Amino acid sequence: MARDIESRTRNVTAVLGPTNTGKTHLAIERMVGHKSGIIGLPLRLLAREVYDKVSAKVGAEHVALVTGEEKIKPENARYWVATVEAMPLDIDVEFVAIDEVQLAADPDRGHVFTDRILNARGTAETLLLGAQTMHEAISDLIPDANFISRPRLSKLNYSGQKKITRIPARAAVIAFSASEVYAIAELIRRQRGGTAVVLGALSPRTRNAQVELYQSGDVDFLVATDAIGMGLNLDVDHVAFTALRKFDGAQHRDLLPAEIGQIAGRAGRHMNDGTFGVTGDCPTLEAGLVEKLETHHFDSVRMLQWRNRNLDFSSVSKLKESLRETPDLPRLSRARSSEDELALEAVSRDEEIAALATQPGAVEKLWDVCQLPDYRKISNQNHAELVADIYKAITSEAEVIPEDWLSEQVALSDRVDGDIDTLSTRVAHIRTWTYVANRSNWLKDPVHWQGKTRDVEDRLSDALHERLTQRFVDERTSALMRGMREKTELSAEIGEDGSLEVENHSVGRLQGFRFQLEGQADGVHARALRGAAAQVLSRELAMRVRRVVAAKSDAFTLDQSGTIHWRNEPIGELEAGEDPLRPAVSVLCDEHLAVPDREKVKERLENFMTETIEDKLQPLIAASTATDIEGMAKGIGFQLRENFGVLRREHVASEIKNLDQASRAQLRKHGVRFGAFNIYFPQLLKPAPAHLTSVLWALKNSAEETLDRRKLPTLPRAGLTSVATDPAVPVAYYRSSGYHVCGPRVLRIDILERLADFIRPLVAWRAKPDAAELTPPAGSSGDGGFVATADMMSILGCSADDLGATLKALGFESHERVKTQPSTTSAETVAVDVDASLPTKPSEGSAARPSNVEGSEPETKDAVQTPSSEAVEAEASSGQASESDATTTESAKSDDADTETETVWRPARRQRPRSRRPHHASKASNENSATKATRSGDQHQKSNGKQDGEGRKRGKPSGDRRQGDKASSHAGRGDKKHRGKPQHRKHGPKVHQSKPPKSEQSVESSPFAALSDLKDALEKGGK
Repeated sequence: MARDIESRTRNVTAVLGPTNTGKTHLAIERMVGHKSGIIGLPLRLLAREVYDKVSAKVGAEHVALVTGEEKIKPENARYWVATVEAMPLDIDVEFVAIDEVQLAADPDRGHVFTDRILNARGTAETLLLGAQTMHEAISDLIPDANFISRPRLSKLNYSGQKKITRIPARAAVIAFSASEVYAIAELIRRQRGGTAVVLGALSPRTRNAQVELYQSGDVDFLVATDAIGMGLNLDVDHVAFTALRKFDGAQHRDLLPAEIGQIAGRAGRHMNDGTFGVTGDCPTLEAGLVEKLETHHFDSVRMLQWRNRNLDFSSVSKLKESLRETPDLPRLSRARSSEDELALEAVSRDEEIAALATQPGAVEKLWDVCQLPDYRKISNQNHAELVADIYKAITSEAEVIPEDWLSEQVALSDRVDGDIDTLSTRVAHIRTWTYVANRSNWLKDPVHWQGKTRDVEDRLSDALHERLTQRFVDERTSALMRGMREKTELSAEIGEDGSLEVENHSVGRLQGFRFQLEGQADGVHARALRGAAAQVLSRELAMRVRRVVAAKSDAFTLDQSGTIHWRNEPIGELEAGEDPLRPAVSVLCDEHLAVPDREKVKERLENFMTETIEDKLQPLIAASTATDIEGMAKGIGFQLRENFGVLRREHVASEIKNLDQASRAQLRKHGVRFGAFNIYFPQLLKPAPAHLTSVLWALKNSAEETLDRRKLPTLPRAGLTSVATDPAVPVAYYRSSGYHVCGPRVLRIDILERLADFIRPLVAWRAKPDAAELTPPAGSSGDGGFVATADMMSILGCSADDLGATLKALGFESHERVKTQPSTTSAETVAVDVDASLPTKPSEGSAARPSNVEGSEPETKDAVQTPSSEAVEAEASSGQASESDATTTESAKSDDADTETETVWRPARRQRPRSRRPHHASKASNENSATKATRSGDQHQKSNGKQDGEGRKRGKPSGDRRQGDKASSHAGRGDKKHRGKPQHRKHGPKVHQSKPPKSEQSVESSPFAALSDLKDALEKGGK
């Protein structure tokens, strides 16, 4: 082996990269390509695995295995497989490889790896295998070294935190003490059927048996310490950490990112991707750490542990002094005292030992004994006593360990009874004597004792493996799973309807991406059947994922609860997001669906929702994002978006009032309609958009409204224009789907506007002087009232009683009168063309407030705007009917008791407060009363520069208004029916009228009441 700087830097190649890059495989291939070679490995278990591979290539007679506890040395050995500590350094070979060189930074073993990096050399080629973090350190120590970077063969992804019961199969669960390993293994056995265990304290034979238990598929889980991070090649798909701290022999500390990466990297094999995560009480990993683990970028190793290899054996004190020597090369730090140094320090204080170790040979032998590994881990003092006993024996006159004493020690361990802890303790003791037996100069007959100790260790290892299997694996489950794997005992298949059969017995059903096991299967049998089902599920789920990803949007449906279905099976569910029109999507699946497949399904469902919303709600999205909508109109657009396309008009009354015609045109261009009650998109009232907006509303508001999204009421079916009101359903839920609550009935918003269109001309109709036909239109009473018509009931799809209740909720009152033939009205009556609107319904709980009202016709500068206000349901009193109607009705009844009557509806009037005014009220008082009464009808109009009889600005009515004013200057004002009185004209006489006090019940007037007030004012002015 090389010693000087020139030979240290010659023919050295560093092959660096993360786990699963094939570095060890490369070393094996390179070694067998030379005539001779040595490869040093970090674990005996890995050394045995590599030994088997090399033996299979070149023949066992040419391969030697050297570890601290096992030595196989054929006479014609050309290739040596060894642990790093046991590497033979006194032979020359063409090829040398050191695996996992990043362990040179380990506080306990690091100095051994550093020594091999600096001094172990092949005559033709030397490979240093390890992590990318060693690049800078190797470059500084070996300037002429060549570097080869190897990328990982598969991807490694973080899957977050999972419960033990949710960890996917073929997973390794990592703990950092034997007690934790056993506790977790017991939990997995109870909940998942069984697990294998791997600890560093187990003998190689036991560990091999446990690994085989996992590799063979008898169990799908492996609970292990960080020992599996050192190059063990296992078929692990997922690594779950139960903790991120460990005891490193001196203190408890957090794992370094590179150490976590080394362990997590066991997930994924060859080209198969792997995942890692946390479980139990382990906190979730920070984003920065996850990025490092997934990209395999870690901080470089700064310092390597070093210990002087040129020891001075002239005396014990000189030996200690040489061990304390410091390095003179960069990046090297003197290692802390290890087990052998502590043992030397302890035994050298023994006077008898000090007397024996006076010569260089005796001192070297003492150091050799001190390197005995402390497998028992009892205490430093106890280990030092064993070292002293062995040293005294080999320095005695016989110069070997007495066979009687050795036989007695071996016999103490040669028992296979007891539990796991007892057997583990015996295995640790026998491993000590196995190590002693492999030191040929310590025994008289080393071959015999090597066989003896190996036999005892094997039997103990087998017994320990059996105990571990009994405790952590159900034998019946293992047998069933083996049969399923070999397809000799169990068979499983899935039907087109998702039913799953194992051995011709139905065991469950696959719905979407979730599997449900039937209730009759339980215990071990259920676990085995579930495992058998998994064989079919894996194939079926993979096929379903491909079909879902390739499916068109019309293959998916969204139900009222926000669940996405594919082939009538639930596969996804909406979740509330920050933007109501951009909900999140979660996939409904279980552990059988692989993480990558779940992400593919999630992406497809997100695309489906985006396409659906943009298609069904296109006007709403366009209006809220359009660049051609500006100012206050843009604010209306955003409010429409927040309210899923429907705005109650009175809630934005001030904004609507301030909108100019250009702004309104901007919104109309994008499909917005300004109705009497609501600002809305007619296109969104269609069944598909209405269904979608109701789902999105429930998603956003169900928690606040304490509603169960999975038990929401069914919306009115397509084609129904009104339904009975359900008191348990929030008003906002109805509105989100395009319906307006009107007392006992729920009307579709556009139907409500059509009803307003029916009523408006009937209430506003007055005969014009120059009209050839003075007969009122069907349904109009000719004096500001109307009779319910068949057309009204037809568009609402309800009975006359339901229509009456709806009209009351809308702010109308009714009275009965004798049914007569429509009579013509006086030619002197001036008809007023007024655009009035319906009142908003009181059942929605909002207070009546003034608002600008726009009908279906385009607004113009001269259009009269009337406010919409909420009416209070009240039975109309006889005093609220016109005096003429009342007289007619009474006369008809007196003449003929059987005269047919009809119900006339009028806008409810606002009652004036009860008060008594003096008969000699002044003109100003009368004018103020008339003005207040008119204003109480909530008539706020746009100004066009003209003023009505009350001095308020109004739109110009049809006909010559000024002539009408002059003609009516002497008209009386005492009509009992009307509460809003017109202002006295300048040349008209003053009229004082006293009326009996009315009830204090206040009924808020509808816009139609304002219309009637205006008509009365004009009529009285004409008289």
